[in-house]
Amino acid sequence: MGRITRRGFVTGTAGALGGLITAGGAGAADRDGSLHRAVRDAAAGRPRGRARAEREAGDGTRGEFRGVWLATVVNRDWPSRAGLTAEAQRAELVGHLDTAVERRLNTVVLQVRPTADALWPSPYEPWSQWLTGVQGRDPGWDPLGTAVEEAHRRGLALHAWFNPYRVANHTDPGRLVPEHPARRNPGWVVPYGGKLYYNPGLPEVRRFVEDAMLDAVGRYDIDGVHWDDYFYPYPVKGQAFDDDEAYARYGDGFADRAAWRRANIDLLVHETAGRIKALKPQVRFGISPFGVWRNDSSDPLGSATRAGAQTYDDLYADTRTWVREGRVDYLCPQLYWNIGLPAADYAVLVRWWDEVARGTGVDLYIGEALYKAGDPAQPAAWQDPAELSRHLTLARRHASVRGHCFFAAKEVAEDRSGAMARVVADHYTSRVR
Repeated sequence: MGRITRRGFVTGTAGALGGLITAGGAGAADRDGSLHRAVRDAAAGRPRGRARAEREAGDGTRGEFRGVWLATVVNRDWPSRAGLTAEAQRAELVGHLDTAVERRLNTVVLQVRPTADALWPSPYEPWSQWLTGVQGRDPGWDPLGTAVEEAHRRGLALHAWFNPYRVANHTDPGRLVPEHPARRNPGWVVPYGGKLYYNPGLPEVRRFVEDAMLDAVGRYDIDGVHWDDYFYPYPVKGQAFDDDEAYARYGDGFADRAAWRRANIDLLVHETAGRIKALKPQVRFGISPFGVWRNDSSDPLGSATRAGAQTYDDLYADTRTWVREGRVDYLCPQLYWNIGLPAADYAVLVRWWDEVARGTGVDLYIGEALYKAGDPAQPAAWQDPAELSRHLTLARRHASVRGHCFFAAKEVAEDRSGAMARVVADHYTSRVR
């Protein structure tokens, strides 16, 4: 979701095909790409999540999404530091929920699997080090269970935010606890850019990360499953992501490695969506990608931008297709730029995403860079407390936009420039659930 901003730190036939893939191993079954295409074709014919079902039933009454990201990686937002007592951690968490209510928000997106670890008693992965300072150490309470209970008590929705592939913010597997799945399965892991990642090209990895995430869905009354912008890692100049062996084994039938990588991420999305709906149909599935799918210089369907990264080409995430084919319930692109920025104009991108989402039944929420407001290192536009309020005013001209999510909780509470207070005064005059 940053550096340490964001980036630093199916039912029916489609469901049956998804079960075939996960049970039999997608790579072996999909050497010519035919199974992947079959999943895509089948999924395109299914109802497109709860948003579409509600609209087809004539239910247009759901209120706007007013969300805040609550990041736990490197103790970005919460806990304020590792090693606090259980009572202090709980008090801080409840404080963030109370602040969300005070700001008239209605959804908290809590990061519960930041680095292949867990903020609940998971049978798959160790307790997160960001709680106690020691990976695998029981914090003495259940943060996710408490968050769900306390959020719902306050009328807030709780979306559980997972990072599928990031394992560690370093490259030394020996620093992981001995029972960590990445240590038990060293062939799953790729060091890249100073971090460790699970290899998305391995079917056993895909199945494992789905199982690890779905454990929380089964255990808790969460309202949503949320992913951010991490799929394949952001490119690092002069370095290659070493998936040669996996590509040699599973890449037959694809035009090139990039197509194969995109198919791997597509499968993760399709399978996870199907498994969520089979387990708890009421749980929404949403993704918050980097805000530029492709520049129009790369693809005439792309946005009139000159962004240095493109999700399709650099992260191998075909975010536009996921919306057009209804693979998710909502998409929340991170439009972390000001209105009028030449390389990536907020106004241009809101309009582009509105057109992409139109008629799909997928809800479009906009990710907002509250963390930039009042930061002296940011351009002049972000020194104006009214910049974010203008974002919401502009977005309301576009029918597909059904809400916003603010990065992140620390800034919602601190509000150093008054930008959040201005949003609340101008746009959130009453609570909406």
